[in-house]
Amino acid sequence: MKFRRKSTEPDVADEALLEEQADPVEGPYDVDDLPEDGVERLDLGSLLIEPEAGRELRLQVDESTGEVQSVILAGADGAVELRAFAAPRNGDLWSTVRPQIAADMAQHGGVASEREGRFGTELVCRLSVRREDGSTAQQPSRIIGINGPRWMLRATLLGRPAMDVEDSAAWEDTITKVAVRRGSGAMPVGDVLPVVLPDNARRVDPPTA
Repeated sequence: MKFRRKSTEPDVADEALLEEQADPVEGPYDVDDLPEDGVERLDLGSLLIEPEAGRELRLQVDESTGEVQSVILAGADGAVELRAFAAPRNGDLWSTVRPQIAADMAQHGGVASEREGRFGTELVCRLSVRREDGSTAQQPSRIIGINGPRWMLRATLLGRPAMDVEDSAAWEDTITKVAVRRGSGAMPVGDVLPVVLPDNARRVDPPTA
């Protein structure tokens, strides 16, 4: 009886099968790399947002200038604030701005510590805020930075997803569905990418504890 020796080199069919079985690429996405998933995303200029049940879209607007400062997706247990920034090509803007954010937090009486999370190194922060009745409260947040091609997405988790890290997967999934449009124009590194304000947008302040 003759036995055929199995080759250790994968053939073309094997490679095709491996590609089919490979996990899909996880977002957040560059707008040019969006998967053909049939999802109709809300186009806000630099940010494209996938509608989700239980998430309300809000825009924080500077009343003096009318410019959108950030996009907020709010739910019953918390929120995520999204901002996109111009970044250098093949650079790591998040590593540069992370210590600056921590220093700014300390300057305002808060604390920030680093932890390794799903998207890499993130900041876990706690800041004292004053309520409308004059009392103070601790506002927790988790700040996540994700480097893309010539952009950086900063996602700040507020409320329960900031406090209960182990049970925040659904909110982290929301971040993976975001797409960023950098645009081809020249911009200084660190500038906020502009967000277009839809006519039916709701103008609100960011959520507090």
